Amino acid sequence: MLRKVARLFVIKTRVEAYLIIFALALGAMTRGAHYTLQYPGVGGYLLFAATGGAVFLGGAKILDALRYEREARNPANATPPEGS
Repeated sequence: MLRKVARLFVIKTRVEAYLIIFALALGAMTRGAHYTLQYPGVGGYLLFAATGGAVFLGGAKILDALRYEREARNPANATPPEGS
């Protein structure tokens, strides 16, 4: 039973990943908007950009992890590494 509940928290498809990344971006941009109000000027805008950048990095990592997991399950469909 615990295993079934744990499966709910595993990202299985790219659509699920995009939905999670969208939710992260929405929260980060809201937080960034608060930073611009709390820290007026360049500092607030730099923090706003940092929150957006963190979502880009996290989203890329989530999508890469999905690809690596798919290749680990089915090595026959694995793409060769770049530069080979």
